[in-house]
Amino acid sequence: MPNFYEFFAGGGMARAGLGHAWTCLFANDFDVKKAEAYRVNWGLGELRVADVAALKARDLPGEADLVWGSFPCQDLSLAGGYLGLSGHRSGTFWEYWRLVRELCQDGRAPKLVAIENVCGAISSHDGKDFAEIGSALARGGYRFGAVVLDAVHFVPQSRPRLFIIGVRKDVEIDASLLGEQPDPNWHPENLVNAQSKMPVAAREAWVWWRLPSPPKRSTGFVDLIEDNPEGVRWHSPSETKKLLGMMSDVNRKKLERAKRIGYRAVGGLYKRTRINEEGIKVQRAEVRFDDVAGCLRTPSGGSSRQSILLVEGKEVRSRLLSPREAARLMGLPDDYVLPKNYNDAYHLVGDGVAVPVVRFLSENLLTPLARPEKKRRKAAA
Repeated sequence: MPNFYEFFAGGGMARAGLGHAWTCLFANDFDVKKAEAYRVNWGLGELRVADVAALKARDLPGEADLVWGSFPCQDLSLAGGYLGLSGHRSGTFWEYWRLVRELCQDGRAPKLVAIENVCGAISSHDGKDFAEIGSALARGGYRFGAVVLDAVHFVPQSRPRLFIIGVRKDVEIDASLLGEQPDPNWHPENLVNAQSKMPVAAREAWVWWRLPSPPKRSTGFVDLIEDNPEGVRWHSPSETKKLLGMMSDVNRKKLERAKRIGYRAVGGLYKRTRINEEGIKVQRAEVRFDDVAGCLRTPSGGSSRQSILLVEGKEVRSRLLSPREAARLMGLPDDYVLPKNYNDAYHLVGDGVAVPVVRFLSENLLTPLARPEKKRRKAAA
Protein backbone atom coordinates (compact mmCIF):
# COMPACT_ATOMS: atom_id res chain seq x y z
CA MET A 1 0.00 0.00 0.00
CA PRO A 2 1.53 3.38 -0.99
CA ASN A 3 1.94 6.10 1.64
CA PHE A 4 2.09 9.87 1.72
CA TYR A 5 2.80 13.08 3.57
CA GLU A 6 0.08 15.77 3.44
CA PHE A 7 1.17 19.42 3.76
CA PHE A 8 -1.22 22.37 4.16
CA ALA A 9 -3.59 19.58 5.14
CA GLY A 10 -6.57 21.62 6.39
CA GLY A 11 -9.27 19.15 7.31
CA GLY A 12 -7.62 16.28 5.44
CA MET A 13 -9.59 16.52 2.21
CA ALA A 14 -6.70 15.28 0.07
CA ARG A 15 -6.46 12.36 2.51
CA ALA A 16 -10.17 11.69 2.07
CA GLY A 17 -9.69 11.62 -1.71
CA LEU A 18 -6.71 9.27 -1.59
CA GLY A 19 -8.80 7.00 0.60
CA HIS A 20 -7.98 3.67 2.22
CA ALA A 21 -5.70 2.66 -0.65
CA TRP A 22 -3.10 5.07 0.77
CA THR A 23 -1.50 5.33 4.22
CA CYS A 24 -0.84 8.74 5.75
CA LEU A 25 2.54 8.90 7.51
CA PHE A 26 2.54 12.61 8.35
CA ALA A 27 0.23 15.62 8.04
CA ASN A 28 0.89 19.30 8.69
CA ASP A 29 -1.05 22.53 9.02
CA PHE A 30 -0.47 25.63 11.12
CA ASP A 31 -4.16 26.59 11.52
CA VAL A 32 -5.32 25.44 14.97
CA LYS A 33 -9.02 25.34 14.06
CA LYS A 34 -8.44 23.31 10.92
CA ALA A 35 -6.12 21.03 12.86
CA GLU A 36 -8.90 20.33 15.36
CA ALA A 37 -11.21 19.25 12.53
CA TYR A 38 -8.42 17.06 11.15
CA ARG A 39 -7.96 15.39 14.53
CA VAL A 40 -11.69 14.83 15.04
CA ASN A 41 -11.99 13.10 11.68
CA TRP A 42 -8.64 11.33 11.35
CA GLY A 43 -7.22 10.95 14.84
CA LEU A 44 -4.17 12.38 16.56
CA GLY A 45 -1.34 10.24 15.29
CA GLU A 46 -0.04 11.78 12.06
CA LEU A 47 -0.81 15.49 12.46
CA ARG A 48 1.85 18.05 13.39
CA VAL A 49 0.48 21.57 14.02
CA ALA A 50 3.28 23.95 13.08
CA ASP A 51 4.45 26.45 10.49
CA VAL A 52 5.87 24.48 7.58
CA ALA A 53 8.95 26.69 7.79
CA ALA A 54 9.71 25.24 11.25
CA LEU A 55 9.81 21.66 9.99
CA LYS A 56 12.89 19.65 9.01
CA ALA A 57 13.21 16.40 7.11
CA ARG A 58 14.04 14.66 10.38
CA ASP A 59 10.49 15.47 11.56
CA LEU A 60 9.04 13.34 8.76
CA PRO A 61 8.83 9.62 9.54
CA GLY A 62 9.61 6.80 7.13
CA GLU A 63 9.76 7.12 3.35
CA ALA A 64 6.79 8.56 1.51
CA ASP A 65 5.76 7.53 -1.98
CA LEU A 66 3.90 10.82 -2.36
CA VAL A 67 4.33 14.29 -0.88
CA TRP A 68 1.11 16.30 -1.34
CA GLY A 69 1.12 20.10 -1.04
CA SER A 70 -1.94 22.35 -1.41
CA PHE A 71 -0.09 25.55 -0.58
CA PRO A 72 -2.03 28.80 0.08
CA CYS A 73 -3.49 30.46 -3.00
CA GLN A 74 -4.18 34.02 -1.83
CA ASP A 75 -1.14 35.66 -3.43
CA LEU A 76 -1.94 34.04 -6.77
CA SER A 77 -5.28 35.85 -7.02
CA LEU A 78 -6.66 39.37 -7.11
CA ALA A 79 -7.48 39.13 -3.39
CA GLY A 80 -3.78 38.82 -2.64
CA GLY A 81 -2.67 41.52 -5.06
CA TYR A 82 -1.01 38.97 -7.37
CA LEU A 83 2.16 38.88 -5.28
CA GLY A 84 2.69 35.33 -6.47
CA LEU A 85 5.38 33.09 -5.03
CA SER A 86 7.07 36.12 -3.47
CA GLY A 87 4.02 36.70 -1.26
CA HIS A 88 3.97 35.76 2.40
CA ARG A 89 1.25 33.11 1.98
CA SER A 90 1.77 31.55 -1.45
CA GLY A 91 5.51 31.85 -0.91
CA THR A 92 5.19 28.95 1.53
CA PHE A 93 5.54 26.78 -1.57
CA TRP A 94 9.28 27.25 -1.19
CA GLU A 95 9.23 25.86 2.35
CA TYR A 96 7.30 22.84 1.09
CA TRP A 97 9.86 22.39 -1.67
CA ARG A 98 12.74 22.83 0.78
CA LEU A 99 11.44 19.81 2.68
CA VAL A 100 11.27 17.77 -0.53
CA ARG A 101 14.88 18.71 -1.27
CA GLU A 102 15.94 17.77 2.26
CA LEU A 103 14.28 14.39 1.83
CA CYS A 104 16.22 13.91 -1.41
CA GLN A 105 19.48 14.80 0.34
CA ASP A 106 18.56 12.37 3.11
CA GLY A 107 18.19 9.51 0.62
CA ARG A 108 14.38 9.52 0.99
CA ALA A 109 13.36 11.25 -2.22
CA PRO A 110 9.63 10.63 -2.73
CA LYS A 111 8.54 8.94 -5.92
CA LEU A 112 5.83 11.52 -6.45
CA VAL A 113 5.14 15.12 -5.58
CA ALA A 114 1.69 16.64 -6.06
CA ILE A 115 1.08 20.38 -5.98
CA GLU A 116 -2.45 21.80 -6.01
CA ASN A 117 -3.53 25.40 -6.36
CA VAL A 118 -5.86 27.84 -8.10
CA CYS A 119 -5.52 28.30 -11.85
CA GLY A 120 -4.09 31.75 -11.18
CA ALA A 121 -0.83 29.91 -10.55
CA ILE A 122 -0.62 29.35 -14.32
CA SER A 123 -0.71 33.03 -15.25
CA SER A 124 0.79 34.66 -12.15
CA HIS A 125 3.52 37.11 -13.13
CA ASP A 126 2.90 36.29 -16.80
CA GLY A 127 3.65 32.61 -16.21
CA LYS A 128 6.94 33.18 -14.40
CA ASP A 129 5.71 31.65 -11.12
CA PHE A 130 4.52 28.56 -12.98
CA ALA A 131 7.89 28.34 -14.72
CA GLU A 132 9.68 28.65 -11.36
CA ILE A 133 7.74 25.71 -9.94
CA GLY A 134 8.53 23.65 -13.03
CA SER A 135 12.20 24.58 -12.93
CA ALA A 136 12.38 23.60 -9.26
CA LEU A 137 10.93 20.19 -10.06
CA ALA A 138 13.31 19.67 -12.98
CA ARG A 139 16.36 20.68 -10.91
CA GLY A 140 15.19 18.35 -8.14
CA GLY A 141 15.30 15.34 -10.46
CA TYR A 142 11.61 15.08 -11.34
CA ARG A 143 9.74 14.72 -14.58
CA PHE A 144 6.46 16.54 -14.28
CA GLY A 145 3.27 17.62 -15.95
CA ALA A 146 0.14 19.56 -15.02
CA VAL A 147 -3.58 19.18 -15.50
CA VAL A 148 -6.55 21.41 -14.75
CA LEU A 149 -9.44 19.51 -13.19
CA ASP A 150 -12.79 21.18 -12.57
CA ALA A 151 -14.78 19.76 -9.67
CA VAL A 152 -17.93 20.33 -11.74
CA HIS A 153 -17.31 16.95 -13.42
CA PHE A 154 -17.81 15.26 -10.04
CA VAL A 155 -19.92 17.57 -7.85
CA PRO A 156 -22.28 20.45 -8.75
CA GLN A 157 -19.72 23.18 -8.04
CA SER A 158 -17.68 25.19 -10.52
CA ARG A 159 -14.14 24.82 -9.14
CA PRO A 160 -11.26 24.48 -11.62
CA ARG A 161 -7.90 23.77 -9.98
CA LEU A 162 -4.34 23.21 -11.15
CA PHE A 163 -2.57 19.96 -10.25
CA ILE A 164 1.14 19.55 -10.94
CA ILE A 165 2.38 15.98 -10.63
CA GLY A 166 6.09 15.24 -10.51
CA VAL A 167 7.69 11.78 -10.79
CA ARG A 168 11.23 10.95 -9.71
CA LYS A 169 13.30 10.39 -12.85
CA ASP A 170 14.24 6.82 -12.00
CA VAL A 171 10.58 5.76 -11.64
CA GLU A 172 9.18 4.01 -14.69
CA ILE A 173 6.09 5.64 -16.17
CA ASP A 174 3.71 3.29 -17.95
CA ALA A 175 3.13 4.45 -21.52
CA SER A 176 -0.64 4.41 -20.94
CA LEU A 177 -0.26 7.38 -18.59
CA LEU A 178 1.48 9.57 -21.16
CA GLY A 179 0.01 11.53 -24.03
CA GLU A 180 1.87 12.66 -27.13
CA GLN A 181 0.13 16.03 -27.01
CA PRO A 182 -2.12 18.06 -24.74
CA ASP A 183 -5.71 16.91 -24.18
CA PRO A 184 -8.14 19.86 -24.19
CA ASN A 185 -10.18 18.15 -21.45
CA TRP A 186 -7.31 18.59 -18.99
CA HIS A 187 -4.82 20.96 -20.67
CA PRO A 188 -6.51 24.31 -21.41
CA GLU A 189 -4.94 26.82 -23.77
CA ASN A 190 -3.44 28.98 -21.00
CA LEU A 191 -1.66 25.93 -19.54
CA VAL A 192 -0.29 24.94 -22.96
CA ASN A 193 0.94 28.50 -23.52
CA ALA A 194 2.55 28.66 -20.07
CA GLN A 195 4.34 25.36 -20.67
CA SER A 196 5.76 26.68 -23.95
CA LYS A 197 7.32 29.65 -22.13
CA MET A 198 9.18 27.54 -19.57
CA PRO A 199 12.97 27.40 -19.63
CA VAL A 200 14.45 24.66 -21.81
CA ALA A 201 15.43 22.42 -18.88
CA ALA A 202 11.88 22.51 -17.49
CA ARG A 203 10.32 21.79 -20.89
CA GLU A 204 12.65 18.83 -21.34
CA ALA A 205 11.38 17.40 -18.03
CA TRP A 206 7.74 17.99 -18.98
CA VAL A 207 5.25 15.22 -19.77
CA TRP A 208 1.63 15.41 -20.92
CA TRP A 209 -0.38 13.34 -18.48
CA ARG A 210 -3.12 11.21 -20.02
CA LEU A 211 -6.38 10.87 -18.12
CA PRO A 212 -9.68 9.27 -19.14
CA SER A 213 -12.56 11.43 -20.30
CA PRO A 214 -14.48 13.28 -17.59
CA PRO A 215 -17.18 11.17 -15.91
CA LYS A 216 -20.83 12.10 -16.20
CA ARG A 217 -21.98 13.74 -12.99
CA SER A 218 -25.09 12.19 -11.43
CA THR A 219 -26.11 14.90 -8.92
CA GLY A 220 -27.24 18.50 -9.28
CA PHE A 221 -27.07 21.42 -6.88
CA VAL A 222 -30.73 21.01 -5.97
CA ASP A 223 -30.08 17.43 -4.82
CA LEU A 224 -27.76 18.66 -2.04
CA ILE A 225 -30.07 21.30 -0.57
CA GLU A 226 -31.75 20.75 2.81
CA ASP A 227 -35.23 21.95 3.75
CA ASN A 228 -34.27 22.12 7.42
CA PRO A 229 -30.56 22.97 7.50
CA GLU A 230 -28.40 23.19 10.60
CA GLY A 231 -26.36 26.30 11.26
CA VAL A 232 -28.40 28.70 9.09
CA ARG A 233 -31.96 29.96 8.93
CA TRP A 234 -34.25 30.85 6.06
CA HIS A 235 -34.51 34.59 5.48
CA SER A 236 -37.70 36.43 6.28
CA PRO A 237 -39.81 37.59 3.29
CA SER A 238 -38.52 41.15 3.77
CA GLU A 239 -34.90 39.97 3.81
CA THR A 240 -35.46 37.98 0.62
CA LYS A 241 -37.15 40.97 -1.01
CA LYS A 242 -34.18 43.17 -0.13
CA LEU A 243 -31.76 40.61 -1.62
CA LEU A 244 -33.77 40.38 -4.84
CA GLY A 245 -33.82 44.16 -4.99
CA MET A 246 -30.04 44.13 -5.38
CA MET A 247 -30.29 42.28 -8.70
CA SER A 248 -29.56 43.80 -12.08
CA ASP A 249 -32.02 43.33 -14.94
CA VAL A 250 -29.97 40.39 -16.24
CA ASN A 251 -30.22 38.54 -12.95
CA ARG A 252 -33.91 39.36 -12.49
CA LYS A 253 -34.56 37.71 -15.85
CA LYS A 254 -32.71 34.60 -14.66
CA LEU A 255 -35.00 34.48 -11.64
CA GLU A 256 -38.15 34.92 -13.72
CA ARG A 257 -37.09 32.04 -15.99
CA ALA A 258 -36.52 29.86 -12.92
CA LYS A 259 -40.06 30.65 -11.73
CA ARG A 260 -41.50 29.50 -15.05
CA ILE A 261 -39.77 26.12 -15.37
CA GLY A 262 -42.39 24.36 -13.24
CA TYR A 263 -40.14 22.41 -10.92
CA ARG A 264 -37.93 23.09 -7.91
CA ALA A 265 -34.80 25.07 -8.80
CA VAL A 266 -31.91 26.34 -6.74
CA GLY A 267 -29.57 29.17 -7.61
CA GLY A 268 -26.23 30.01 -6.07
CA LEU A 269 -25.94 33.71 -5.27
CA TYR A 270 -23.01 35.96 -4.43
CA LYS A 271 -22.99 39.64 -3.56
CA ARG A 272 -20.46 41.52 -5.68
CA THR A 273 -19.42 45.13 -6.02
CA ARG A 274 -20.06 46.46 -9.53
CA ILE A 275 -19.93 49.82 -11.30
CA ASN A 276 -23.38 51.02 -12.36
CA GLU A 277 -24.35 53.15 -15.35
CA GLU A 278 -23.48 56.31 -13.44
CA GLY A 279 -19.99 55.04 -12.64
CA ILE A 280 -20.85 54.45 -8.97
CA LYS A 281 -19.87 51.33 -7.04
CA VAL A 282 -22.94 49.40 -5.96
CA GLN A 283 -23.46 45.99 -4.41
CA ARG A 284 -25.23 43.53 -6.69
CA ALA A 285 -26.74 40.12 -6.07
CA GLU A 286 -25.69 37.81 -8.90
CA VAL A 287 -27.26 34.36 -9.30
CA ARG A 288 -26.86 31.30 -11.52
CA PHE A 289 -29.59 28.72 -12.18
CA ASP A 290 -27.66 26.04 -14.08
CA ASP A 291 -27.93 23.60 -11.12
CA VAL A 292 -24.26 24.28 -10.31
CA ALA A 293 -23.00 26.25 -7.33
CA GLY A 294 -20.48 29.02 -7.65
CA CYS A 295 -16.97 28.29 -6.45
CA LEU A 296 -16.83 28.11 -2.65
CA ARG A 297 -14.56 30.68 -1.05
CA THR A 298 -13.14 31.26 2.38
CA PRO A 299 -15.30 33.81 4.22
CA SER A 300 -13.04 36.75 4.97
CA GLY A 301 -16.19 38.86 4.86
CA GLY A 302 -19.94 38.43 4.50
CA SER A 303 -19.91 39.03 0.74
CA SER A 304 -17.78 35.94 0.15
CA ARG A 305 -20.36 33.58 1.65
CA GLN A 306 -22.59 31.96 -0.93
CA SER A 307 -26.34 32.28 -0.55
CA ILE A 308 -29.02 30.26 -2.29
CA LEU A 309 -32.37 31.06 -3.84
CA LEU A 310 -34.83 28.18 -3.71
CA VAL A 311 -37.55 28.68 -6.31
CA GLU A 312 -40.74 26.64 -6.42
CA GLY A 313 -43.12 28.28 -8.87
CA LYS A 314 -43.79 31.81 -7.70
CA GLU A 315 -42.39 31.16 -4.22
CA VAL A 316 -38.81 32.29 -3.66
CA ARG A 317 -36.91 31.64 -0.45
CA SER A 318 -33.36 32.64 0.38
CA ARG A 319 -30.67 31.92 2.95
CA LEU A 320 -26.96 31.28 3.32
CA LEU A 321 -25.59 27.99 2.10
CA SER A 322 -25.34 25.68 5.09
CA PRO A 323 -22.00 24.20 6.21
CA ARG A 324 -23.21 20.68 5.42
CA GLU A 325 -24.32 21.70 1.94
CA ALA A 326 -20.92 23.31 1.38
CA ALA A 327 -19.25 20.08 2.53
CA ARG A 328 -21.39 18.08 0.08
CA LEU A 329 -20.32 20.43 -2.71
CA MET A 330 -16.74 19.40 -1.91
CA GLY A 331 -17.61 15.71 -2.00
CA LEU A 332 -17.28 15.15 1.75
CA PRO A 333 -19.56 12.45 3.20
CA ASP A 334 -22.26 13.41 5.67
CA ASP A 335 -20.44 11.63 8.49
CA TYR A 336 -17.49 14.02 8.15
CA VAL A 337 -17.56 16.06 11.36
CA LEU A 338 -17.65 19.82 10.74
CA PRO A 339 -16.80 22.60 13.23
CA LYS A 340 -19.86 23.90 15.06
CA ASN A 341 -19.13 27.55 14.24
CA TYR A 342 -20.48 28.56 10.81
CA ASN A 343 -17.46 30.57 9.65
CA ASP A 344 -15.01 27.93 10.89
CA ALA A 345 -16.87 25.21 9.00
CA TYR A 346 -17.23 27.27 5.83
CA HIS A 347 -13.58 28.30 5.96
CA LEU A 348 -12.44 24.72 6.43
CA VAL A 349 -14.47 23.48 3.49
CA GLY A 350 -13.99 26.44 1.15
CA ASP A 351 -10.22 26.33 1.59
CA GLY A 352 -9.93 22.64 0.72
CA VAL A 353 -9.60 20.44 -2.34
CA ALA A 354 -12.62 18.64 -3.77
CA VAL A 355 -12.48 15.04 -2.56
CA PRO A 356 -13.69 13.24 -5.73
CA VAL A 357 -11.18 15.19 -7.84
CA VAL A 358 -8.33 13.80 -5.72
CA ARG A 359 -9.90 10.34 -5.94
CA PHE A 360 -10.05 10.55 -9.74
CA LEU A 361 -6.44 11.71 -9.89
CA SER A 362 -5.37 8.96 -7.51
CA GLU A 363 -7.12 6.15 -9.35
CA ASN A 364 -5.97 7.21 -12.80
CA LEU A 365 -2.50 8.61 -12.16
CA LEU A 366 -1.08 8.66 -8.63
CA THR A 367 -1.66 5.02 -7.67
CA PRO A 368 -0.41 3.59 -11.00
CA LEU A 369 2.69 5.81 -10.69
CA ALA A 370 3.33 4.86 -7.08
CA ARG A 371 3.08 1.11 -7.72
CA PRO A 372 4.02 0.61 -11.39
CA GLU A 373 5.45 -2.90 -10.80
CA LYS A 374 2.03 -4.14 -9.63
CA LYS A 375 0.38 -2.84 -12.76
CA ARG A 376 2.95 -4.60 -14.96
CA ARG A 377 2.47 -7.92 -13.14
CA LYS A 378 -1.29 -7.67 -13.56
CA ALA A 379 -0.92 -6.96 -17.28
CA ALA A 380 1.46 -9.94 -17.68
CA ALA A 381 -1.00 -12.28 -15.98
